[in-house]
Amino acid sequence: MENISPANNPLLDFSGPPHFSVILPEHIGPALDHVLDENRRTLNQLLTDGGAVTWDNFAQPIEDMRERLARMWSSVAHLHAVMDSEALRMAYNAGLPKITDYYTELAQDERVYAGYKAIAANVGFSELTMAQKKIIENTLRDFRLAGAELPPGPKARFKTLMQEIAALHSKFSENVLDATEAWELHILDEKDLAGLPESARAMARQDAQEKNREGWRFTLEGPSYIAFMTYADDRERRRLMYEAFVTRASDQGPMAGKWDNSELIVDLLKRRREVARLLGFENYAEYALQTRMAKKVPEVLDFLNDLAQRAKPAALKDFNELKRFARDTHGVEHLEAWDVAYYSEKLQQAKYHLSQEDLRPYFPETKIVPGMFEVVERLYGLKIMEVKDIEVWHPDVRFFEIRDAEGEVRGRFYMDLYARTHKRGGAWMDDCITRKRTTCGVQVPVAFLVCNFTPPLGDQPALFTHDEVITLFHEFGHGLHHLLTRVDYVGVAGINGVAWDAVELPSQFMENWCWEREALDLIAGHFESGESIPDDLYARMIAAKNFLSGMQFVRQLEFSLFDMRLHSAYDPDVGKTVQQLLDEVRAEVAVVIPPAFNRFQNGFSHVFAGGYAAGYYSYKWAEVLSADAFSKFEENGVFDRATGMQFLQNILEQGGSREPLELFVNFRGRKPKIDALLRHSGLAA
Repeated sequence: MENISPANNPLLDFSGPPHFSVILPEHIGPALDHVLDENRRTLNQLLTDGGAVTWDNFAQPIEDMRERLARMWSSVAHLHAVMDSEALRMAYNAGLPKITDYYTELAQDERVYAGYKAIAANVGFSELTMAQKKIIENTLRDFRLAGAELPPGPKARFKTLMQEIAALHSKFSENVLDATEAWELHILDEKDLAGLPESARAMARQDAQEKNREGWRFTLEGPSYIAFMTYADDRERRRLMYEAFVTRASDQGPMAGKWDNSELIVDLLKRRREVARLLGFENYAEYALQTRMAKKVPEVLDFLNDLAQRAKPAALKDFNELKRFARDTHGVEHLEAWDVAYYSEKLQQAKYHLSQEDLRPYFPETKIVPGMFEVVERLYGLKIMEVKDIEVWHPDVRFFEIRDAEGEVRGRFYMDLYARTHKRGGAWMDDCITRKRTTCGVQVPVAFLVCNFTPPLGDQPALFTHDEVITLFHEFGHGLHHLLTRVDYVGVAGINGVAWDAVELPSQFMENWCWEREALDLIAGHFESGESIPDDLYARMIAAKNFLSGMQFVRQLEFSLFDMRLHSAYDPDVGKTVQQLLDEVRAEVAVVIPPAFNRFQNGFSHVFAGGYAAGYYSYKWAEVLSADAFSKFEENGVFDRATGMQFLQNILEQGGSREPLELFVNFRGRKPKIDALLRHSGLAA
């Protein structure tokens, strides 16, 4: 390979979207070193120039430095998540400590801290824009939270801890990915596929053929695992698959001890707690809540416990009905964890004559994607068009552009929808480029929209379940939040600077249109005939909307309470284990108690590898906001343009430039109420 210089390194070309077709693992180290060296030189120059510091000569150049590094690294982190390889993983992990070092060093630099304090104290501060002021205030807060006021010894320790935490996050995620990919269920006899619909069989057959194998191959990737657990009549194989899934990266199950995250979790919890205590907080949850809407641990715990009290009776009723059904109609005396999805599907069919498979033919990707765009066009007056000839990381990836009524390009995004090997599980939106104003005009924001859905089979388009449609709308809601911002400063543009427990508002809000008849007529149409969902099928779908919703509700509360108590009350050095704490939480709120070998926590990437540590409650917290926001559309019409424009202008365009409660009140005309969430979840009295 030719000598890599800054001039020929594709990761350093910021003239447009990333050059995915030519980025190689060898480019990562040199690009990162170059940006870090350049940033350090620039900062040194800023600090030695002398004279009064202002936004223009100090804060803005630092914003630009941060953005340059974030933009370069976003391409690397993205490829690590969607096209992982040994060489890429090594380069990514070699870069992580350098980045963590740099950010901690910057956040602890007393000279930089003094500069921001000087801007805040200057008479000119009042003349800054709302976004600029918010960035200064957030930055001062973040300096304190990054140990800028610590003495030298503790400050150095803080820096070491942040490095170690970043490395543990990466290792946790890799262990889960490796464990997911290492296990398969290979079936050779068709009679062993009893119960599975043709869509699941075709997917498994295609998967086997791609591996040059006979028969059918099932894996722990989402679409394959969910289909098998929901439909396969073979109870013993369901048990095998369940055990493999819930013991990934743990000390239990078929891969016991391989890629085990158990000790890693404890190491991570110890370091998080030490970080918090260095800064004078009792625990990590207190520290994490400094940047949230909720400010105190008891406030969050009271919120979750109140919801648990409301939801658990409904969940018990659901579970007892499910157990009775399995016993009375199928002779199952003891309902096991690997039976729940299977008999839930059977009960739903018995009660509502409805299966996710009945809906799948009406949700071809060829109808859903343009239909979703039309929903957004009707709400906000936007136009979304596909753009060809853009470099992508995989042939399945598509690229789109959003324009407003005046023809201005508001944002662009990549869409990578299908599950495949070497791709992290789950679904997410991430930023590729953030909006900012430059001397050449506005830098158009770009987003990554990533899911793990069932791919097209043979000549058919990809056919999605209704659950997958909801997931797509959810992630697109995040995307709109990032792309439609009108804020011109990176620190609070799009999703940046938005309180973590409010960041799910636009995503959960979008899910509501997946249930509305007017919207379904746009997004659904039979893949062969094009006909809309028939009225009787729609009626059954709506009747089943809150089917077993009590059980789903308490499951989310179980995860949220476990996370919050783990980061507030748990002591990793004494007493109970992580498993014992989880068992305690389950005894209080869960209705489905899993078997002793279950190691859910070992694959809980949101909390141990993502940004949701002491923050998983955000899903329910933001659901209160999103349900209440949507209730305004229920009052005015689900496609009422005036209400849509109010949501666009007060929520989506504002980014993190104002406090989320203030933005919500501006939109709704009052503070949030819990009533709509309870009604939407079937829990209202």
